[in-house]
Amino acid sequence: MKIAAPLALILSLTPALAQDVVPPAPEDDGFSLMEEGAKLLFRGLMTEMQPALDEMGRALSKIEPALRDLEPAMRDLFAMIDDLRNYHPPVKLDNGDILIRRKTPEELRLDAPEIEL
Repeated sequence: MKIAAPLALILSLTPALAQDVVPPAPEDDGFSLMEEGAKLLFRGLMTEMQPALDEMGRALSKIEPALRDLEPAMRDLFAMIDDLRNYHPPVKLDNGDILIRRKTPEELRLDAPEIEL
């Protein structure tokens, strides 16, 4: 009979303890906490960025005709430049001019990556 009292006390506390335990959620059910956090973060960023993106869209639509007029000149310029790796970095002179020197054939050979076969 001395065991009955503590056993009754332990058994009476078990349902209360069992109610506090949360069963584990199945792994394939829904998003994980990290995925939910990332979704909330990106939603917040989109909400914050939406006004700036709208304003940028309006500004681009205003300058679109001018950009269309520049397109042929830009195509000609890029065709003339060929590859930017063929040039040294620009240098600003004291008088404000910007000098962009083309690399010599020797400099281009030195810059070329060596390929081992």
